[in-house]
Amino acid sequence: MKYPVVINKTEYGYDVHCPVFPGCHSQGDTFEEAIDNIKDAIQTYLQMIAEETKDSTVYQVEVSI
Repeated sequence: MKYPVVINKTEYGYDVHCPVFPGCHSQGDTFEEAIDNIKDAIQTYLQMIAEETKDSTVYQVEVSI
């Protein structure tokens, strides 16, 4: 599956986050390292969510702006 990521070049390397998963951030010294690291962060995030919700009922709510 593909997820959008936002990558920013900083004085320390590259900062990257996945806006569809709050708190899912990573970084890397190079662009390629940042991409590899955010892939790992997304996989970890999804595993954590699956674990947290395995015995729960998940609902969706609609919020109008």
